[in-house]
Amino acid sequence: MTNTEPVVEMKNISVTFGGLIALNRVSISVRRGEVLGLIGHNGAGKSTLIRVLSGAQRADSGQIFIDSAETALTNPADAKHNGIETVYQTLALAGNLDSVSNLFLGRELRRARFFRRERQMRQAAQQVIERINPRFTNLQTPVEDLSGGQRQSVAIARAVHFQAKVIVLDEPTAALGPAETAHFNDLIARLKSENVGIVLVSHDIEQIMELADRLVVMADGKVISRVDAGEASKEQILSLLILGESSAPDKLLQAEAADPAADRGAVASPGSPASKT
Repeated sequence: MTNTEPVVEMKNISVTFGGLIALNRVSISVRRGEVLGLIGHNGAGKSTLIRVLSGAQRADSGQIFIDSAETALTNPADAKHNGIETVYQTLALAGNLDSVSNLFLGRELRRARFFRRERQMRQAAQQVIERINPRFTNLQTPVEDLSGGQRQSVAIARAVHFQAKVIVLDEPTAALGPAETAHFNDLIARLKSENVGIVLVSHDIEQIMELADRLVVMADGKVISRVDAGEASKEQILSLLILGESSAPDKLLQAEAADPAADRGAVASPGSPASKT
């Protein structure tokens, strides 16, 4: 598989909660070494989409392909087994445990099924956390006593250690200060260089445009545009978000129905007619 081919594809994903349509035939793809930015207002469907990808929410219809093979993600364990790791905004860490225990939580290394391989886990944790954050030295400190950036380093190190093909990052800098945000930006560049695909969900338009290679803009459970982050301006993205009730979603869905693999093709600038088809 080359970097031009998707490592993960979600095709025509639909989810309803009673009479509420949370996702309406949404399709996205992410390649190795690529950052896909997912952006939209609250209620756009971003959270539901990443829950489907992480195995926490079953889709009512649609398909998921990993390395071109159709795959059923019925629970988070399925997603992890297939190389999809999710770092939620809450980080999902056990505050009373140290970094080593959190990194291996639920996936501890054991000898004879009962005895924890403490030394091996500590060495592995130190190696991977140093890759993520070379200044991190508090392996035995409970994570509740760490800074926001340090806790995030532990959560991302957990994903990297278990050889994630794709890491989903949900609002990763929401609780970080300027210095920790700058470190996070460096970390994204490092993960890209290691050929990890990244799905970045954020309300920070400037940051997501800086880090992402492509952007998927969502509104009301639909994809309303796909744009090349390097060719779009902040004003154009804001315009897409504000005009999310336009006819763009219906036209895009019609194009995807005719060609479900349309997400593989070239993206268009948001101001062009092609971006609304």
